[in-house]
Amino acid sequence: MRTYISEAFDKKGKVELQGWVHDSRDLGKIRFLVLKDISGRIQITAHKEKVSEEIFKLVDKITNESVIKIVGSLKESKQAPGGKEVIPEKIEIIAKAEQPLPIDVSDRSKTELPKRLDYRFLDLHRQKIQAIFKIESTLMQAYREFMIKEGGIEAVFPSIISSSSEGGTELFKMKYFEKEAYLSQSCQLYKQMLACSMEKVFTIFCVWRAEKHNTVRHLNEARQLDYEEGFADEFKVMDVLARCVQYIVKEIKDKRKEELELLEVKLKIPKIKYMTFAEACDLMKKHKVHAGKDDLSTEAEKKLGELYPDTIVFVHDWPIIGKPFYIMPKEGKKGEKLSGGFDAIYNGVEISSGGQRVHIPELLEKRLREKGLKPKDFKSYIDSFRYGAPHHSGWGVGLERLMTQMLGIANIREVTLFPRDRDRLTP
Repeated sequence: MRTYISEAFDKKGKVELQGWVHDSRDLGKIRFLVLKDISGRIQITAHKEKVSEEIFKLVDKITNESVIKIVGSLKESKQAPGGKEVIPEKIEIIAKAEQPLPIDVSDRSKTELPKRLDYRFLDLHRQKIQAIFKIESTLMQAYREFMIKEGGIEAVFPSIISSSSEGGTELFKMKYFEKEAYLSQSCQLYKQMLACSMEKVFTIFCVWRAEKHNTVRHLNEARQLDYEEGFADEFKVMDVLARCVQYIVKEIKDKRKEELELLEVKLKIPKIKYMTFAEACDLMKKHKVHAGKDDLSTEAEKKLGELYPDTIVFVHDWPIIGKPFYIMPKEGKKGEKLSGGFDAIYNGVEISSGGQRVHIPELLEKRLREKGLKPKDFKSYIDSFRYGAPHHSGWGVGLERLMTQMLGIANIREVTLFPRDRDRLTP
């Protein structure tokens, strides 16, 4: 029976290990292999006098990253990493790795990211890359755990839609039998419909946006953590988001200590701060940073990150002109045309946008026309609010963007298993 490498250090006697050859060395009468699997690494030591001639010769021929099965005896060794080594009695090559490898998969790899993404399946052999996606897995699990404790219902929404969910965003058009359809850029409209009956709903949803950008912050296919709650205003769901991210970070800190150490990340549970859009603009003016007119500039977001490190800054009461048609308008104290919308800025980057939604059909039709959209294209969505729809609010968090901000990674593609951008459609 197979033993994982991490378990082998607590065992005695004979073990069967399966994994990849990470490294090999030939010191004449002693030959070494470093075997790795998802749980760790262990040294395989072949002394010419202590193993068969067949095994001694075979060790020298096994190429790095080949998949092998080893049956051998565990021995204490002060020189071996972890204090134990395996003396091989039987070696089986399961799959030989061709040489030379197209990319460097060593711990000190200097292969550039575009080349690594071309061979992502091989790049995933590296410990640091595995660490990223182990953390991402824990993030998604923690999100689900938090939402279930919060009383949320997990839902699955359609990815093929008949018209724009938000307006203003390029859509990927497709043929749907005799009709034209689009890949969804948001589950916004559907989660609202569900929240108006089941009150608290959440999902992890894949979104597609056909924007022709080439930046380190954007993808054309991305994942979102989405939440919607009935009978709630924007401040209620801001509180849910704050506690959700704090819970996620705590779970990662507790469960992924080795991975964080490997990535040299000192993760802190974020503090929470609230300010209005007007206050944010005044703050930027004080620091001589361009804030933006109806939206915060990239420079302004970055400055908020500098002023409030390890903090989620909720910027609310935005001008209605800068928000989507489904965000509820409201009047400011001085008669300003504001909205129930907000953005969440974390370490200098927007990770979420949300707010209270328009649940009044007549107002929704008006807002659609103001945005240059046709109410008839949203008939089923508008009709869903005609038969007893409560006020409701929600948000969406970019999964990959949250990962980059938590881990301090510059390029969003690094935290995406198989990224899709303007130029990349494979692997």
